[in-house]
Amino acid sequence: MTDQDLPEPELESGHLVRPYVITGGRDLPGENQFALITLVTTAVDQRQRPARLSPEEQQLLEMCAGGYLSVAEIAGHTHLPLGVLKVLLSSLAEGGYLLTRAPVPQARLVDKELLQEVLDGLKARLG
Repeated sequence: MTDQDLPEPELESGHLVRPYVITGGRDLPGENQFALITLVTTAVDQRQRPARLSPEEQQLLEMCAGGYLSVAEIAGHTHLPLGVLKVLLSSLAEGGYLLTRAPVPQARLVDKELLQEVLDGLKARLG
Protein backbone atom coordinates (compact mmCIF):
# COMPACT_ATOMS: atom_id res chain seq x y z
CA MET A 1 0.00 0.00 0.00
CA THR A 2 1.37 3.39 -0.94
CA ASP A 3 0.77 6.81 0.55
CA GLN A 4 -1.58 7.57 -2.34
CA ASP A 5 -3.90 4.72 -1.31
CA LEU A 6 -4.40 6.03 2.23
CA PRO A 7 -7.27 8.46 2.92
CA GLU A 8 -6.29 11.92 3.96
CA PRO A 9 -6.67 12.15 7.76
CA GLU A 10 -8.07 15.68 7.62
CA LEU A 11 -10.94 14.73 5.32
CA GLU A 12 -11.72 11.55 7.20
CA SER A 13 -11.79 13.18 10.66
CA GLY A 14 -13.58 16.33 9.42
CA HIS A 15 -16.85 14.48 9.01
CA LEU A 16 -16.62 13.03 12.50
CA VAL A 17 -15.72 16.20 14.35
CA ARG A 18 -17.87 18.80 12.59
CA PRO A 19 -21.32 17.86 14.02
CA TYR A 20 -19.85 17.78 17.52
CA VAL A 21 -18.24 21.18 16.99
CA ILE A 22 -21.41 22.70 15.53
CA THR A 23 -23.56 21.52 18.44
CA GLY A 24 -20.98 22.38 21.07
CA GLY A 25 -21.26 18.82 22.35
CA ARG A 26 -24.90 19.28 23.39
CA ASP A 27 -27.27 16.31 23.48
CA LEU A 28 -30.30 15.77 21.29
CA PRO A 29 -33.56 17.27 22.59
CA GLY A 30 -36.45 15.04 23.57
CA GLU A 31 -38.03 12.96 20.81
CA ASN A 32 -41.24 14.96 20.67
CA GLN A 33 -39.71 18.43 20.87
CA PHE A 34 -38.74 18.76 17.21
CA ALA A 35 -40.59 16.36 14.94
CA LEU A 36 -40.13 16.77 11.20
CA ILE A 37 -43.46 18.59 10.97
CA THR A 38 -42.88 20.95 13.92
CA LEU A 39 -43.18 24.54 12.71
CA VAL A 40 -40.49 27.08 13.65
CA THR A 41 -40.18 30.87 13.34
CA THR A 42 -38.08 33.59 14.94
CA ALA A 43 -39.16 35.26 18.17
CA VAL A 44 -36.88 38.29 17.78
CA ASP A 45 -36.06 40.67 14.94
CA GLN A 46 -32.65 41.16 13.32
CA ARG A 47 -31.54 43.92 15.70
CA GLN A 48 -32.14 41.82 18.82
CA ARG A 49 -29.95 38.90 17.75
CA PRO A 50 -26.81 38.51 19.84
CA ALA A 51 -23.51 38.29 17.99
CA ARG A 52 -22.41 35.34 20.14
CA LEU A 53 -24.47 32.85 18.14
CA SER A 54 -22.65 30.47 15.82
CA PRO A 55 -22.81 31.02 12.07
CA GLU A 56 -25.18 28.04 11.78
CA GLU A 57 -27.50 29.49 14.43
CA GLN A 58 -27.44 32.89 12.70
CA GLN A 59 -28.32 31.16 9.42
CA LEU A 60 -31.26 29.38 11.07
CA LEU A 61 -32.59 32.64 12.50
CA GLU A 62 -32.31 34.35 9.12
CA MET A 63 -34.09 31.48 7.42
CA CYS A 64 -36.94 31.40 9.95
CA ALA A 65 -37.44 35.19 9.96
CA GLY A 66 -39.79 35.02 6.97
CA GLY A 67 -42.43 32.96 8.74
CA TYR A 68 -43.06 29.43 9.89
CA LEU A 69 -41.01 26.62 8.35
CA SER A 70 -41.13 22.95 9.23
CA VAL A 71 -38.07 21.22 10.63
CA ALA A 72 -37.99 19.10 7.45
CA GLU A 73 -37.91 22.22 5.26
CA ILE A 74 -35.11 23.74 7.33
CA ALA A 75 -33.10 20.51 7.13
CA GLY A 76 -33.51 20.49 3.35
CA HIS A 77 -32.34 24.09 3.00
CA THR A 78 -29.38 23.86 5.38
CA HIS A 79 -28.15 20.35 4.47
CA LEU A 80 -27.35 19.82 8.15
CA PRO A 81 -27.80 16.35 9.65
CA LEU A 82 -31.19 16.16 11.35
CA GLY A 83 -29.69 15.48 14.79
CA VAL A 84 -27.43 18.52 14.54
CA LEU A 85 -30.34 20.67 13.35
CA LYS A 86 -32.53 19.56 16.26
CA VAL A 87 -29.79 20.42 18.76
CA LEU A 88 -29.35 23.90 17.25
CA LEU A 89 -33.11 24.54 17.11
CA SER A 90 -33.49 23.40 20.70
CA SER A 91 -30.72 25.71 21.84
CA LEU A 92 -32.26 28.67 19.99
CA ALA A 93 -35.72 27.91 21.40
CA GLU A 94 -34.35 27.65 24.95
CA GLY A 95 -32.61 31.01 24.44
CA GLY A 96 -35.92 32.61 23.46
CA TYR A 97 -34.90 33.22 19.84
CA LEU A 98 -37.35 30.76 18.23
CA LEU A 99 -41.02 30.00 18.58
CA THR A 100 -42.27 26.51 17.82
CA ARG A 101 -45.72 25.08 17.38
CA ALA A 102 -47.26 21.86 16.33
CA PRO A 103 -48.66 21.87 12.81
CA VAL A 104 -52.32 22.63 12.31
CA PRO A 105 -54.20 19.35 12.75
CA GLN A 106 -56.11 18.01 9.81
CA ALA A 107 -59.75 19.10 9.83
CA ARG A 108 -62.36 16.48 10.54
CA LEU A 109 -64.62 15.55 7.69
CA VAL A 110 -68.17 16.78 8.00
CA ASP A 111 -71.01 14.27 8.07
CA LYS A 112 -72.70 14.05 4.64
CA GLU A 113 -76.11 13.60 6.25
CA LEU A 114 -75.72 16.88 8.15
CA LEU A 115 -74.77 18.73 4.98
CA GLN A 116 -77.75 17.24 3.16
CA GLU A 117 -80.09 18.38 5.96
CA VAL A 118 -78.68 21.93 5.77
CA LEU A 119 -79.09 21.94 1.97
CA ASP A 120 -82.67 20.64 2.22
CA GLY A 121 -83.47 23.28 4.85
CA LEU A 122 -82.09 26.08 2.67
CA LYS A 123 -84.02 24.84 -0.35
CA ALA A 124 -87.26 24.70 1.67
CA ARG A 125 -86.71 28.20 3.04
CA LEU A 126 -85.60 29.88 -0.16
CA GLY A 127 -87.50 28.00 -2.70
